[in-house]
Amino acid sequence: HCTELPNGNWQVGVHIADVTHYVEAGTAIDLEAANRSTSTYLVNKRLDMLPSLLTTDLCSLKGNVDRFAFSVLWEVTPEAHIVDVEFHKSIIHSIAALTYQQAQSLIDKPDKDCKDDIQAGAVKRLASLSRKFRARRIDAGALTLASPEVKFVLDSESLNPTDVQAYTLYEANALVEEFMLLANVTVAKKILRHYPTLSVLRRHPAPNRSMFDGLIQKAKTRGVSIRIDDSKKLADSLDDAGKALKDDPYLDQLLRILSTRCMSPAQYFCSGEYQAKDWHHYGLAAPVYTHFTSPIRRYADVCVHRLLAAAIGVAPLPVFLSSKSHLHDLAANMNRRHRAAQLAGRASVQLHTLIFFAGGDGSENDDGDGGGGTKEEDAYVLDVETSPNSEPSFSVMVPRYGIEGRVRLTKINGKDDECLVRDPENHRLGYKDPKTGKLLASVAVFDKVRVRIWVRKSRDRRELVVDLLEPQLLANPAAALQSKQGGKKENKAAGPTSGSSASKKKKKKKQKTR
Repeated sequence: HCTELPNGNWQVGVHIADVTHYVEAGTAIDLEAANRSTSTYLVNKRLDMLPSLLTTDLCSLKGNVDRFAFSVLWEVTPEAHIVDVEFHKSIIHSIAALTYQQAQSLIDKPDKDCKDDIQAGAVKRLASLSRKFRARRIDAGALTLASPEVKFVLDSESLNPTDVQAYTLYEANALVEEFMLLANVTVAKKILRHYPTLSVLRRHPAPNRSMFDGLIQKAKTRGVSIRIDDSKKLADSLDDAGKALKDDPYLDQLLRILSTRCMSPAQYFCSGEYQAKDWHHYGLAAPVYTHFTSPIRRYADVCVHRLLAAAIGVAPLPVFLSSKSHLHDLAANMNRRHRAAQLAGRASVQLHTLIFFAGGDGSENDDGDGGGGTKEEDAYVLDVETSPNSEPSFSVMVPRYGIEGRVRLTKINGKDDECLVRDPENHRLGYKDPKTGKLLASVAVFDKVRVRIWVRKSRDRRELVVDLLEPQLLANPAAALQSKQGGKKENKAAGPTSGSSASKKKKKKKQKTR
């Protein structure tokens, strides 16, 4: 919420479901949640950390009903300077539950129409603050990264994918994200003051230079310099790269996706296990950070809620949270389970991608109806195999479907074809004219190509295949060259005919003149 105070400042509140009101430490539900550590999101289902009665009802902050919450309240100036902060266990009664699209319509509503609209006024004030908080974070070196996520449209009966769509992001998404980040940072500082060696935090180590070497070299082939001395320089160099590559906006997003992959994953840890300088979160440019805002789906947030409740004196700290060795084991399990949930989610996406392009359910009895079937799409080259004697190939990203695949140049014999050109320095594969030695076609990292995506089916296997369509001279050099030569022969054959008819016309003209 965001309300105006008598002194001209604003009160902003972030209210998170009070899961620990229902889940007491050491109970069977708590122990099971600690073991699971996270909810797992698959394409067609969700595997909850907590029972559905809590996740879908009691701990869901629905509109127009009372709910137990843990609230962080700030007093801020209209210029987004924090004056004071308070933490409370609360009961809230939300006047509305808005979708991102509905919230965006309130942000876009003209100011003159918002004078008596409580909802619109609050959302517009929050949007104003979030822009200022975000600008300040980015100035401090926070990274704006990206991921190739898409969503599947599923058939209501079979639950098979019928379409793949990109997520639509609004300013309202960024608004919510900004205040979630602010709440997490604020709570991290609070619990650290009270429990400097027992706080559950989240750290993101700075990347090693070696992790970025490949991307730095690839970016240089496009005249772009990536600097990773610190997060601020990386953020600025990515922004500069986006401007330099403005002719193709997707290249900016692609660089950010690849930058994300060059980094170490963030990790949960107990503050007593690391020195303060190692608590830093590189991606967010935050000295301290934790997870407080999603206790329904992350056990780390449940622990942080208990630490915060003890810090403000409303509940005693559970005995197990006073043990560094137990916190170490908890953090290790949370990191392991988080990684497993990520891998399961990606595997689910891969499975449904295969079903979609197979044009059905992917089973032996699949009749090919439904789903997407074979598709032809634009793709961008991510990496080129230029090693000697290796099969000529390169990996691509298909933005429309958020998928990656390896394109194999099967019509070129990598070992024997002397026309194949490997250029490791420029991350390029090319094909030259067998007679003149002139380069006829090539693909290099970040080039746009045209591909066909289909599923190869055998008795016990389904495999996603990505074939090159353009440039055609690389996809099938022999056929392309033959077609080219055939065209030249036709032109030569046509040449004398047209020439002789022209000479006949000239002769007739001369005869008339005589």
